[in-house]
Amino acid sequence: MASFLFKWLLIGGLIFNPAATYHPIFVSVTEIEHNAKDKTLEISCKVFTDDFEKTLRQTYKTYVDLLKPKDKIAMNKLVADYVQKHLLIKVDGKAATLQFLGYEQDEEGIVSYYQVNNIATVKKLDITDNILFEYKKEQLSIIHTTVNGNRKSTKLVNPEDKASFEF
Repeated sequence: MASFLFKWLLIGGLIFNPAATYHPIFVSVTEIEHNAKDKTLEISCKVFTDDFEKTLRQTYKTYVDLLKPKDKIAMNKLVADYVQKHLLIKVDGKAATLQFLGYEQDEEGIVSYYQVNNIATVKKLDITDNILFEYKKEQLSIIHTTVNGNRKSTKLVNPEDKASFEF
């Protein structure tokens, strides 16, 4: 009987304890893939939803609900503006303009999607990625790049925010 009661108290504590939803790692994952056929860079950025919403609230001093937005257009603008200011890409030394395509929920995270047009070839990518670095000093950025089937990755530890890849 005590074992049964303990299990229910443990489950109840996990479900109803807000601290139980806390995650001990602060990380963003950015994927950049060159699509030679379409001459584009296809980019996705995944961050924990709670961290991203808190950062957007602090940055823009406004109401933020990415999962059930009252105004999806306003949330799109916040996501796009924030990421475009914190993820900078140069292709062969030239600044790339990220075109925002949208965002969606993926498990406990938000994935936002971008595209850079008119990229026929890629020899070098220079990336500045400081997404959520102002939110937590423990924040990490993992970057995966793929060009011509060649995948390269790195990890940036706050405050380090620059990476280069040569193909």
